[in-house]
Amino acid sequence: MKRFILATAISLSAASLHAADSIRIAHVTDFTGGLAPYAEQLHIGLNLGFEYATEGTMTIEGRDLEIIRKDSQLDPARARALVEEAFAEDDAHIVVGPVASGVALATLPLAEEYERIIMPEGVADAITGSEWNRYVFRIGRNSSQDAVSNAVALGKPGVCVSTIAQDYAFGRDGVAAYKEAMEANGGKIVHEEYLPTDATDFTAAAQRLFDSLKDRTDCAEGKHIFAIWAGASNPLGRIQDLNPGRFGISLATGGNILAALVGYADFPGMQGAGFYYFESPDNELNDWLVEKHFERHNAAPDFFTAQGFAQAMAITEAIRKSGGSTDTEDLIAALEGLVFQTPKGEMEIRAEDHQAMQDMYHFEIEVEERTDWFANRDVTAGVPKLIRVIDRKEMDIPVRN
Repeated sequence: MKRFILATAISLSAASLHAADSIRIAHVTDFTGGLAPYAEQLHIGLNLGFEYATEGTMTIEGRDLEIIRKDSQLDPARARALVEEAFAEDDAHIVVGPVASGVALATLPLAEEYERIIMPEGVADAITGSEWNRYVFRIGRNSSQDAVSNAVALGKPGVCVSTIAQDYAFGRDGVAAYKEAMEANGGKIVHEEYLPTDATDFTAAAQRLFDSLKDRTDCAEGKHIFAIWAGASNPLGRIQDLNPGRFGISLATGGNILAALVGYADFPGMQGAGFYYFESPDNELNDWLVEKHFERHNAAPDFFTAQGFAQAMAITEAIRKSGGSTDTEDLIAALEGLVFQTPKGEMEIRAEDHQAMQDMYHFEIEVEERTDWFANRDVTAGVPKLIRVIDRKEMDIPVRN
């Protein structure tokens, strides 16, 4: 009996030692709910990114990678419990996610409490702004980068814009940044419209937007309605149905996932700026991502696939830079100011607020029949054809902490 207990203890000790030597990444994100497609893309991208960065070994500096998947289900309380579980029970060195901004914000204090790194996937400025702490690093873009890139793409004297956005951090932060950048480029914001996140009736809002622009005489370079919206419902279709063109008004919005871009077929000629579209970057790393994604999923990599990939690249490079250490202070030192390669090209993590600085893509929508976007499904889609790359140095992204 004593020999059995001793053998068991030795076995458990060896298992614990092996687990302690691995690099544990917990991916806590919203695999269930309205943002589930984003979460799945992020998870695919994260795994592909680690595969590329480690040349298929899934080891960094001789240590095995463990990726632990947890579903926060768009629930802030559940997300907090899972992040705490990841740090306290799984002994995760880094938590990645969640993707919903409100859910992500609820988890940030736990990183400070446990003194471990968290990489939120949401875009609200507050994540690397008012709610930030030194353990928070964001590799995806923030609302300001979305908004400022769109303002840089369209903004100039004589341009008037009214905005429509969801009434939560993502929408309000985005409009605030867009307004600041548009006015810096000489344009004007003349009206702001905010609706609930689950809104489906946009008729009254559209009329208010039309009224704000239709009789203005100071908009010689264009009148635009700019939308910041996430999720299945989208106001652009209903606004287009009401014929804004009769008032000389055109629509504008940022890039989106491929499923949403199918709907952009209704908006030929619409311009905006986006985070990623698989045909926009021109580099070997993106070529690899596109090739492997088609091989394995018979479909194109999407908006958030590239973000997940970039997150893996940042983590891998930081651990290598720290000599294989996953000590939190070593990782912070390695991540601050880190310059690394992604499917979008080079990114740099700003030391002041741990936000990744990155290029964006000015596009114009062209309607095409696409047989390659989705597995076993052909679509007529609005393709965001590249006008130019907006260099990260062109965008004045506020440091908000």
